[in-house]
Amino acid sequence: MNAPHLNRSLVLEGVVRTPDGAGGFTLSWTPLGTLWAEVLPGSGGDTPGEERLLSAVPYRITVRGAPVGSGSRPVAGQRFREGTRLFLIQAVTERDPFGRFLTCFAREEVPK
Repeated sequence: MNAPHLNRSLVLEGVVRTPDGAGGFTLSWTPLGTLWAEVLPGSGGDTPGEERLLSAVPYRITVRGAPVGSGSRPVAGQRFREGTRLFLIQAVTERDPFGRFLTCFAREEVPK
């Protein structure tokens, strides 16, 4: 296995649910830290979104390993931000048997 080329700085963000006072809630994203990553694209396609069609592209994003439960370990439901680009994390697994690197399966959604 070759070591990944961690050449892109991504901000890991977590979702925060805040009560709106009317029985519902609003969602906002808060930065959790910056991770260096290797970002490799997959093949894309179209998916329905709220009120519009989205072009969805899957990505494999590799970052340094962190123990389960650590604040620096990405989890499904979080996202990476690179400027205006957003990568929604769908799953996370160890890339190697020693846990030195993690592979995050993510999807970038681009409004059409």
